[in-house]
Amino acid sequence: MNREYHKWFSNVLQRDMELLVFGHGGRAVLFFPTRMARFYDYENWGVVGALFEKLENGELQLFCVDSIDAESFYNKTIEPRARIERHLQYEEYILGEVLPFMHQHNSGRPIEVAGCSMGAYHAVNLALRHAEKFVKVVGMSGRYDLTVQMENYNDLFDGYRDEDIYFNMPQEFMANLSDENILNRIKQLDMVIAVGEADPFLHSNQELSRKLLAHDIQHEFYIWDGNGHRPRYWRQMVQLYL
Repeated sequence: MNREYHKWFSNVLQRDMELLVFGHGGRAVLFFPTRMARFYDYENWGVVGALFEKLENGELQLFCVDSIDAESFYNKTIEPRARIERHLQYEEYILGEVLPFMHQHNSGRPIEVAGCSMGAYHAVNLALRHAEKFVKVVGMSGRYDLTVQMENYNDLFDGYRDEDIYFNMPQEFMANLSDENILNRIKQLDMVIAVGEADPFLHSNQELSRKLLAHDIQHEFYIWDGNGHRPRYWRQMVQLYL
């Protein structure tokens, strides 16, 4: 199986960024890591290995990017406004640097986006905000409103709210989205959402699904037995949904 390591200095983030590419062709999938995780974790956890046959056969090509969650959402040393600003810089890095890199490596094929846990948030948020750039999105064990406190998961903005935060919380902005052009682009996405029945984020997934259906946005929604918020489940999920 083809495996490539890439590193470059991101002008927008003003730091080095790394990623791994697995496979030599096929459907191009941008794969976001879990909460504060690294670009190599899916490989270490066997999630990439679960897709070995598709990767080896040229059916699928994974682009496992790094996260900067520790500098944005989980950085309690800076103000909430600075957290969302850092996240928006990360989005700019993905759109302006990673997507062009993927197109160059994959002959300009349409791009899919996926992730687990916080990676699911990144994938779904990005796809809904920029639906014209993607053909499919898969969110596994995701949390789709980072401002809601649940069990041991805190409001990541400590009660602070502004427009940028609102428009980066899919569970919130999808409720009031009325622009028909944007909605029509979202309706073109092949969308899959999966979560465990005992996952603390189950309600978030149910709410997002309900709000999508309120706009007649068709999608697949799967509820797994148990918690489902572990690599052993994600190894199964990627085989079904990617």
